[in-house]
Amino acid sequence: MSLSPIIEVDALLSIHKNADVLIFNVRTGKSARAGYEAEHLSGAVFVDLNSQLAAINSDVSIGGRHPLPDQAVFAKTLTDLGISKRTHVIVYDDANGSNAAARFWWMLKWTGHDKVQVINGGLEQARKSNFPMRSGTETNSRATEPYTIEQLTLPTVTMPEVKKAAQHPDYLVIDVRSKERFDGITEPIDLVAGHIPGAINIPFTENLDPNGLFLKPGELKSNYEKKFGDVKSERMIVHCGSGVTACHTLLALSYAGMEIPGLYVGSWSEWSRGLGFQN
Repeated sequence: MSLSPIIEVDALLSIHKNADVLIFNVRTGKSARAGYEAEHLSGAVFVDLNSQLAAINSDVSIGGRHPLPDQAVFAKTLTDLGISKRTHVIVYDDANGSNAAARFWWMLKWTGHDKVQVINGGLEQARKSNFPMRSGTETNSRATEPYTIEQLTLPTVTMPEVKKAAQHPDYLVIDVRSKERFDGITEPIDLVAGHIPGAINIPFTENLDPNGLFLKPGELKSNYEKKFGDVKSERMIVHCGSGVTACHTLLALSYAGMEIPGLYVGSWSEWSRGLGFQN
């Protein structure tokens, strides 16, 4: 039986001291490290989106705000974090898995790492369930062999491919940002408001219930099947602002037992600055 991509806090409480389990607090933003040091799950090691899960460059029009790192660089990051091919990786953030935790999950699956799960409800749910908490900084002292990535196993999509697919009736380009950003009413981050012509909007928040927990797999599957119709996963492209929050929807689809579509990593941050925005 395959491992669910989502783990409940109660289940984590029963395994978190196992030798093969490592927990990671995956955050982003100016106060990310300070937030981790103020409070995190006992045993959790900090992972930074900007420096460890992306290869940020000065030209956002090439790759967007959070381009993927070179796979050799990412393999070294995994080695430095003490992760081996046998490690059961548990990840969480302070945003119901909708931000950096889902990105780390997707990147590990992208490299073929099977044993990785995201905590349902993240930090807030762990607090409610009385998971042991700590402050300060923690590290993994265990030595591990260099992590190697033999083959990338999840699809990524380039801007020219998105441009072609968005105008094709047999494809779906799915924007998971809020309706206000999709409609161009507001744009708090990127230079231009709006969306990719031909894209549809399914906000990632629809994956969650009012308590910030993922909907049950069957409900997620039913909801998405109604919206996808007859379009197969290989003809779907998911994106957001910079290829991070889109991973929350890819996580939800995997939790629902559905195939994981292609990720447009550059997303709106690249499209709105690059050739994709031009006629």
